Amino acid sequence: MVFSAASLWPQVYSAPAEDPMAGPASFIGLTLEELIRRLGIPRSVYAVRGLEEWQDDVVFVYGEADFYIYKDRVWQAGIKETRGIRVGDPGAVVPLILGSYGAETRGNYITYFLNEGAWPLMLRFDFDSAGKVSAIFIYRADM
Repeated sequence: MVFSAASLWPQVYSAPAEDPMAGPASFIGLTLEELIRRLGIPRSVYAVRGLEEWQDDVVFVYGEADFYIYKDRVWQAGIKETRGIRVGDPGAVVPLILGSYGAETRGNYITYFLNEGAWPLMLRFDFDSAGKVSAIFIYRADM
């Protein structure tokens, strides 16, 4: 007599499809040419006025991220999701998922130092008045 049972777990691993937005830290420092080669033409482009004239940026808008350009390189990315946290999630999930080690809370946002890439990088979560994640940024901390 032969018994067979259905498997309770997958028997073959298949890697997920390449995500063009994977590794947002990898976009920081790209030249304009590299950004466009990697993602194509942006959906739109707009300017952001900084507190001082030298802080003005041009922003390239793509589906899942906005890339802030200083001179000819990406220095900041506004993203919709990272590390399991999405814009719109309750702000309390940020320290639950990422922990509090190295976190700096400053009013309506919290930052984390990232040890990724060629530059010192920060991950920032902004919160709205209801305490929900309203924006997520990854940026060069030395600019």
